Parts: sequence; C-alpha cells; structure tokens
Amino acid sequence: MNSNFTLRIMQIEDYEQVYNLWMTIDGFGIRSIDDSYEGIERFLKRNPTTSVVAEADGKVVGAILCGHDGRRGCLYHVCVHADYRKHGIGKAMAVFCMKALQEEHINKVSLIAFRSNTVGNAFWKSTGWTFREDLNYYDFTLNEDNITKFNRL
Repeated sequence: MNSNFTLRIMQIEDYEQVYNLWMTIDGFGIRSIDDSYEGIERFLKRNPTTSVVAEADGKVVGAILCGHDGRRGCLYHVCVHADYRKHGIGKAMAVFCMKALQEEHINKVSLIAFRSNTVGNAFWKSTGWTFREDLNYYDFTLNEDNITKFNRL
C-alpha cells in the first residue's frame, strides 16, 4: 500500500467508489434515501465545493460529505479505508473541508459520531475537536422511508 494520497472536491461521478468505500466500514450507517445516488447528488449540488475525496493507488480511499446551512458547517460520513488509516488522510480531509467552509465565511463546524465508533471518537479527540457534554442532540424523522442500515462486516 502506498501512503501517498491526493485530495480533491467530491463530484457525483465519485458516488460508486464512495458508496463502495462506505460499505467496507464496520458499523457505518447508510440511509436509504439520503445516501442514494439522488440524495448525494442533491447534497453536492447544494454544497458544491466543501466535500472531499482522498485518492491513493488509483482509487478513492477516503471521503467526507461536508456542507453548511449558512451559519454552521457539518461533517458527515467521514471515513478512511482501514488499509489506509494512520497516514494523515483523515486529518488532511478534515482540514480541506474546514478551509472550504472558511472560504464560505462559516465560523463553526460540528459532526456527530456514534458512541460505538471508538476509532472515530478517538480520532476526533486526538485532533483537537471538543466533545460537548453541555447539550442534547435531538432528531425528528420527516420521512419514515429514510431507513438507516448499519454495516456489519
């Protein structure tokens, strides 16, 4: 495995490789509508410059969906293929996204990590992100057909 990688803005043409990457991540949650080709296409049209892919050895080995609402940015589906971890790819992608958000005058960014995601939680804590204990996160489902399925490898 080559530890050299390049970063670039995610395009809808990357969907198949990104989806296949998601499927290699144990415990990764895929939503039936939001993570479909059409759902990701809609997200990328709304956020055309802020999502990123990492390429190495001729394939996509990392990805982050990143967007904002005009006030706060959010990182979604942050992942690096297990064979390419510990080479700075995750941190480089997060920095790429944060710079893209800053260019759009976004001053704060957040993310959600499942409690069971020990690898992800350790990563975010080690790279200077603040774990918030002072708030509660609430969800309200508007479309019951948007089912989350978790990968179990």
